[in-house]
Amino acid sequence: MPIDATLPYDDSNLFARILRGEIPAKRVYEDEFALAFHDIAPQAATHILVIPKGSYVSWDDFSAHAPEAEIAGFVRAVGHVARDQGLVAPGYRLLANIGADAGQEVPHLHVHLFGGHALGPMLAR
Repeated sequence: MPIDATLPYDDSNLFARILRGEIPAKRVYEDEFALAFHDIAPQAATHILVIPKGSYVSWDDFSAHAPEAEIAGFVRAVGHVARDQGLVAPGYRLLANIGADAGQEVPHLHVHLFGGHALGPMLAR
């Protein structure tokens, strides 16, 4: 069910539990700022989620409250994962759903990284 991205952070959300090691995930990258792991219901040949380690619900929350080093570290982590997965040359897509209208389901900021084949148009009308 889509969530309201203006609500306070909920420490019991799925990604917070993955960060704490309570739920397993097929991890592909981790540093002090971010964790990346395969999506359990992939929508492309490569479908990886990249999440900041801080407690942020949305891009708005993250950009308003995260220290500059954390913002830079998270953005660099996304790029690192794309390079490590061999997605840069053929191309890839980043997607962040924020709030109910966009279909955000987990109230923790996350970026979907899609690739591995031609992805087609961004949105179907």
